[in-house]
Amino acid sequence: MHFIREATINDVEAIREIADTTWRQVYSPILAKEQLDFMLAEIYSTEKLTSQISNNIQTFLMLIEGDEPVAFAAYSPRDENPAIYKLHKLYCLSQTQGKGYGKILINQVIDNTIAAGIHTLDLNVNRYNNAKTFYEKMGFEIAYEDDVPIGKYWMNDFVMRKKL
Repeated sequence: MHFIREATINDVEAIREIADTTWRQVYSPILAKEQLDFMLAEIYSTEKLTSQISNNIQTFLMLIEGDEPVAFAAYSPRDENPAIYKLHKLYCLSQTQGKGYGKILINQVIDNTIAAGIHTLDLNVNRYNNAKTFYEKMGFEIAYEDDVPIGKYWMNDFVMRKKL
């Protein structure tokens, strides 16, 4: 049994734990350990997540299985174009793979985006991340490549887009 709810600042530690576990599994073959550690600390610090949630910078959705958080997504209007929403984060613990939780979370983000009157959803995915195939199955297409600096490192991404 599972359900989705909007995250609160009380979920910050669960978000950090899911991110740490999934990032290490997904990105260890792609990124150097130093870059992985830096990016996790930069993107998933307690302070940054608390600010994003409490100031409504990003809306976080938690997927709860039983009574345990096992996946999350985060989205918001794009800073440079609020007529497009962006899926910033989507991570599911590996033991939940095959249960459709990623699809369930994306569909909830899509429903919330449409409810806000927005009809385009973007996301960034590392060009070497196998999740690209999953996003294509969900109807996203590569719009362009984007190299995003994070400290002294770079995220080499595809920006994928879905018309809703």
